[in-house]
Amino acid sequence: MKTILAAWLLSIAPALLAPALAAAEAAAAAVKPGRVDGATAKSLAAAGAKVVDVRTAEEFASGHVPGAVHIPYDEIGKRASEIGPPSTSVVLYCRTGRRSGIAVEALQKAGYEKLYDLRSVTAWPGELAK
Repeated sequence: MKTILAAWLLSIAPALLAPALAAAEAAAAAVKPGRVDGATAKSLAAAGAKVVDVRTAEEFASGHVPGAVHIPYDEIGKRASEIGPPSTSVVLYCRTGRRSGIAVEALQKAGYEKLYDLRSVTAWPGELAK
């Protein structure tokens, strides 16, 4: 009985989740690039934005946004291809916002337009991964 129930739930899950995902994507599309708060950054990530931690390797290891890619700010220009094409939505953060701001400028020079600066990792609403 449990197997049948689990199979049924798995079969209807996409239909149940599709409206929520579509709503998250629509909400994210309405967000203008620039500085964002934690809740907005989290909704952008849920809608598929790439989250990039531009701190040092040691800072990243001490705790980072779940699913974030680590690219130090001083390497972002030469490693931008790891983020995806310039049409990719990108949420960036560091410790205070200084390095994420520098990274935003470097990505703008590389042709990225959908850039969202969370500034500080402490603004992320939720647990950090290690």
